[in-house]
Amino acid sequence: MPITIEINQEKIEKLDISPVVKIVEGKEAKSLEQQIGFNINYPREATDPRELSEIPEIRLWFIALDSYYPWFPFYLNWREGELARYAAMLVPHEFSRTEGIRYNPEALDIWIMQKVFTLHRWLTSQNLKSHSRLKAMAQIFGYELEDSFFQLLPSLPL
Repeated sequence: MPITIEINQEKIEKLDISPVVKIVEGKEAKSLEQQIGFNINYPREATDPRELSEIPEIRLWFIALDSYYPWFPFYLNWREGELARYAAMLVPHEFSRTEGIRYNPEALDIWIMQKVFTLHRWLTSQNLKSHSRLKAMAQIFGYELEDSFFQLLPSLPL
């Protein structure tokens, strides 16, 4: 069942990630897999053309969240676009009216690979198989991970 976490201006300005902590802590990782989304209530002027991911205060809140839970993408509802929105909070990008979000390619490369390493290690510690999950995550951003790549990962210390 999808879970929506409400984030408001006060939480953002105080870098208060407690709404996320309340949902995540004490739960089995598998039970939250691809279940979480955000409702961000941040007031803006009617003439403010920025997307939420272009507002520095909101991006900083997501940076704080990602530093606390670097495996958080596992919990996001990918089918509803939450993974792409989360990435937009952390990866430099531009918006195009015709193409939508266009991530900086080099920054996205680094972010994807960092998340693959982090999630592989974390999923292993949770006794969850990671290869298909990580391949699916990378595919959302247009990346194909070869099976041979995963043979390199088990040598990393837990």
